[in-house]
Amino acid sequence: MTLSLYHRLALTISAVFMLIVSVFVWWTQNLSSVSRAQAEQQLHIGLAEHLAQDNPLLQQGVYDYKALENLFHTLMVLGPAFEFYFVDPSGKLLTYSAKPGEVKRESIDLSPLVQLIKSPAKLPVYGDDPRSLDGNKIFSVAPVYNEQKLQGYLYVIIGSSIYDSIVAQLNSSDQLVKQAVWLGVFLLLLFLTLLLLFRFMTKPLKRLNHYIHTVEHHKFDIKQVPLLSWEQQDNEIHQLGNGINTMLQTINQQMSQLTAVDEQRRQLLAHLSHDLRTPLASLQGYLELVERGAATSGEMQRYMSIALKNCTQLKNLIDQIFELAHLESGHTQVHFEVFNMGELIYDVLAKFALKAQQADITLRVTPTECDFVVYSDIAKLERIMSNLIENALRHTPAGGTISIAVTTKEGGYDIAIQDTGVGISPKELPYIFEARYQASNSKGCKKTHAGLGLAITARLLRLLKSEIKVNSQLGEGSEFVFQVRGTE
Repeated sequence: MTLSLYHRLALTISAVFMLIVSVFVWWTQNLSSVSRAQAEQQLHIGLAEHLAQDNPLLQQGVYDYKALENLFHTLMVLGPAFEFYFVDPSGKLLTYSAKPGEVKRESIDLSPLVQLIKSPAKLPVYGDDPRSLDGNKIFSVAPVYNEQKLQGYLYVIIGSSIYDSIVAQLNSSDQLVKQAVWLGVFLLLLFLTLLLLFRFMTKPLKRLNHYIHTVEHHKFDIKQVPLLSWEQQDNEIHQLGNGINTMLQTINQQMSQLTAVDEQRRQLLAHLSHDLRTPLASLQGYLELVERGAATSGEMQRYMSIALKNCTQLKNLIDQIFELAHLESGHTQVHFEVFNMGELIYDVLAKFALKAQQADITLRVTPTECDFVVYSDIAKLERIMSNLIENALRHTPAGGTISIAVTTKEGGYDIAIQDTGVGISPKELPYIFEARYQASNSKGCKKTHAGLGLAITARLLRLLKSEIKVNSQLGEGSEFVFQVRGTE
């Protein structure tokens, strides 16, 4: 059986409470007994000495033990709270006030007697009780001399057996029983109050524990299990509850994001599988025609040209897939350096000059003398601009223009790549940077492309701590703008 936190606390506090009460009762009784013994011994410490000095039988030494026994009986009748003994210098009991058979010892230890005589201030001092083989009691003692020779000790027990029996009867009287009952009731009420207090303190924890188990049963879906309300901000348990609410909201948000990402990956895999299958199927078909050898030499040349084109397209697609996977893995390193932005722009344009000339597209730079010094990763920036210009060439018809404009902005420069192509629909603009998304303006496009260039561009700019913006209208062209950090 598993005990709850409240039950464990209740059992613990019960055990601790009983232990504390037991220790307290033992300590108070012991303290009361010691205090009473000290007071009574201090009060009657001179009793034996006065008896030894005032009684003729003891003044000149003890010779008649029978007469001394009668004297002890008389004194005990007058003072029933005391017991009288005469002890020789070796500790042997010579005579006493007790009845025959009541004394259990024949001798007592003299060390406590000597200690009290020498240091009467250090109280209480306990001596042997002749009526008990192992008991001890407080006492008064006086040495008895005969002609300067120690004859023995007058040993007076304070608190006789009669006194002890009367005290025991009083302790068992109705008044003491009532007081003990009231004390027990008070302790019981205190105990119940502590249990209620612990229950009040552990109730929010029990509620929180039950809620966590419920949420776990529903696989942490807070849509099925509403969040608990915690209002007392100064209460640590309520603060813990609010923290768990925040944690569950974060978990749900991350799970939703992971689900969306997983769905995107599945869609991307499906699209990429289609893109890989298309050039592979075409390549396989033309290679089969070549293998049969039924075509003429001119047809063979054309078949090989088409097969090579499909191989190039397949290679470009696989390269972009690996590049995108590498960027998403988070292991890409960025190497910032200072370089001339104008030189990089003209180098990139030179790479596409022949293709633009063949497509009858004009490449332009604004301003013409683009002498700007920037601080960035030159290799990744070159890849970004190449992707954007290649995308612009693919969607710009013959006679169109592609321009790169650089404008100064606080902290750096804005790089804008503009084209006079077909443009992008406003409904599709939010999705063009998703992996493997192709806008409707690319459908039916016969130019070789893989559809991952813009997704790679967006991730590269994210590594450079920059963002890309798009302005486009159907039939008028598109503009891609991103910022590059300048030097201070």
